[in-house]
Amino acid sequence: MKGVILSINSSAAIVDLSHQITSHQIQEAGYFLKSCYRYFPKGTIHVAVVDPGVGTERRALLISAADAFFIGPDNGLFTELLEQEVGAKVWQINSPQYRLETVGSTFDGRDVFAPAAAWLSKGVPPSFFGPAVHDPIRRSVAIPVWHEDLLIGKIVSVDRFGNLISNITAQQVREFRAARGQTVEVQIGTYVMNDLVGSYSQGSRQTPSALINSSGALEIFLQEESAAQRLQVGIGEEVRLC
Repeated sequence: MKGVILSINSSAAIVDLSHQITSHQIQEAGYFLKSCYRYFPKGTIHVAVVDPGVGTERRALLISAADAFFIGPDNGLFTELLEQEVGAKVWQINSPQYRLETVGSTFDGRDVFAPAAAWLSKGVPPSFFGPAVHDPIRRSVAIPVWHEDLLIGKIVSVDRFGNLISNITAQQVREFRAARGQTVEVQIGTYVMNDLVGSYSQGSRQTPSALINSSGALEIFLQEESAAQRLQVGIGEEVRLC
């Protein structure tokens, strides 16, 4: 993909965000993209490819939002982005002029998404790539729910350190504290953590701890160890505030 981009625009600056998204985990990719795109300069083109449906009839998308562009498959990967950026404009990438001619259909990252990003970086208007799209695929996104006196969320991402990142936000933790008092217990599986700590250094290597991470999400971790391995849990696991 990098070779294709540089062949079209030799002055392109390419930054790798991650090659460690779990295979086929569209939800994890969507969360990761949501967490980082705002920290890049205006005009950045983000190419996101987690594409288990490659070679099917699923569309290729170009999105303009938040003074940036996003390119990738129409499989729900951009759900979080589209929910966060309500004024986003979306086009389908289907113009043969801006893709590679190939005999296969297994590597759209190289053949479709990379060329589109490169041509876009050279000033080709988004509308030249294909028609406007008004119905991009959106996944059903799990949101934390109240059940009696509990707030129940889920793990939506596991980073390379084995930290378990939930969909419970800092704001929801504050609201829970206001409703229930200052002490919050965090439960995952059969393990219960008494309240939150303020940083990784305040955690333990022996027992998991919880904190609010720099993306504003409730996270469960072990100091210098993998909480995912220790607890034997992953994406989709239920997390409770009680």
